[in-house]
Amino acid sequence: MQPFAAIAREIGALTGARCEGGPEQRVTGGSINECYRWVSAAGAMFVKVAAAEALAMFEAEAAGLAELERSRALRVPRLLACGAASGAAFLALEWIEAGESGQACEARLGAGLAALHAVTEARFGWGRDNTIGRTPQANAWSDDWTEFFRERRLRPQLELARRRGLARALSAPGERLLGCVDRLLAGHRPAASLLHGDLWGGNWLASSGGEPVLFDPAVYYGDRETDLAMTRLFGGFGEAFYRAYEAAAPLPPGWPERCELYNLYHVLNHANLFGSAYARQARSVIERLLTRAQR
Repeated sequence: MQPFAAIAREIGALTGARCEGGPEQRVTGGSINECYRWVSAAGAMFVKVAAAEALAMFEAEAAGLAELERSRALRVPRLLACGAASGAAFLALEWIEAGESGQACEARLGAGLAALHAVTEARFGWGRDNTIGRTPQANAWSDDWTEFFRERRLRPQLELARRRGLARALSAPGERLLGCVDRLLAGHRPAASLLHGDLWGGNWLASSGGEPVLFDPAVYYGDRETDLAMTRLFGGFGEAFYRAYEAAAPLPPGWPERCELYNLYHVLNHANLFGSAYARQARSVIERLLTRAQR
């Protein structure tokens, strides 16, 4: 039972607008947190609620949304409040009414993502760690993309898989793959672009006015191809999106081959979050990558 009255009082104190004592309704919002439509004197809000220990995760998400908003490339929900009350953490965002996505909206999303990726840093990483789903994501700065992807992305997921009892399927081939990342990314020198970081089809929507909106980020600065790769992992992006992106920011040769390596990070994360079916998929991906590295 969530302490809704305490959360409502805290949101009201942080926003200066009276908040109803409980949510209007529960809404779909993924498998990690409980999500609600909540009414306040200032309008409807989208509110995530979790155990108190999730506060750091919500604070990092709020910081990621602010980082994306500063780029002015694509719309993100406005942050209203983030905090804790009576043993629960919460994140309150602007409620955005969803509309129908079409080719025009997808094209705006593609062009906007290219503009987002044009925002760059001198190094790879970010000023704070965050999460991918509920898995910790390390973002310590690095001057070298290959080192960053191997040590901050693949190795932590493989180590977590071992702790989760998936070592038999993934440990030995995963270790061999870590030794091949340099070869698989040989000659590739990407810029450190501002990334959404978790860009699958469920993390964007078309507003009622036809404007693309990004949410649920796992922000850091890295190879822009990682965002593009994930758009192909679970679907949800049409050809108008890819045409608009390529028109604004053509991708370099070899990027389709790098997609599978980059998406391995997310497949491993799903194995760690959801179990053996994804572990088998990860094993297959690793074996294909090892074969490619030996050519």
